Amino acid sequence: MVQVTTPLPPVVGATEIADRDDIVLCDVRWYLDGRSGHDAYLAGHIAAAIWVNLDKHLSAHGAPGSGRHPLPTAQSFAASLGSLGIGPDDPVVAYDDLNGTAAGRMVWMLRVLGHDAALLDGGLGSWTGAVETAPNVRTPCDYPVQAWPDGAFVDIDQAAAAGADPETVLIDARGADRFRGETEPVDPRPGHIPGAVNVPMTDNLGPDGRFANPQALRARYEAEGVGGAGEANNAVVYCGSGVSACMDALAMERAGLGRPRVYIGSWSQWSHTDRPAETA
Repeated sequence: MVQVTTPLPPVVGATEIADRDDIVLCDVRWYLDGRSGHDAYLAGHIAAAIWVNLDKHLSAHGAPGSGRHPLPTAQSFAASLGSLGIGPDDPVVAYDDLNGTAAGRMVWMLRVLGHDAALLDGGLGSWTGAVETAPNVRTPCDYPVQAWPDGAFVDIDQAAAAGADPETVLIDARGADRFRGETEPVDPRPGHIPGAVNVPMTDNLGPDGRFANPQALRARYEAEGVGGAGEANNAVVYCGSGVSACMDALAMERAGLGRPRVYIGSWSQWSHTDRPAETA
């Protein structure tokens, strides 16, 4: 086994981490239909992986008007990481079995804080190494509180402004049917935020569930008007509840376009208001 000091890219393949013993593997399985991610973890997970609860560790809990998965406070997130045994210097690789829709949220949260973290490309299905059913628990530790950085995300007013700003690209990462308002399985109203363009998160992936190459991703987002490099770009991304949108954020970072801002409340918050919705 080896230790590597080079920072992880936003997305990493299974073969790239197979020989590393310094990485904390995190199973972040979660299902919109209510199935238990923890039960799935206990049925079989990557050897040494710990289970991370999206609702408990990566979200806050509040009124429906705040959205289904509000961002936890900086203090709460630090406490969660410490309780999981993840220290500030521990590289993290997270995965799930649904194309990274849940695991991407953890990776994005860590990366905006400067923590070394990556999404396992292809998720659990890409892993050819050892698996196990016994749960893993790491020794709790102290994780320093780090304030969420300015510019990492937007609130509902800023999301509305992004849709009306010709210099900003407001991206809806949900499937086309939900964007057009043809179906809405969980939220009060169908449709999308006025001014948004639809760039479904799943279209960033190939049939095997792995990300397209950086050049293809860059072309896809540039075609929608996204531009930037380094730390930030001119996009704001949202989805149903601020979870799968993080996959769009990781895809842009993989493409070398910088990092967009994420509207955490997303449609689950917007749809609880009387703000306008588009369905075309």
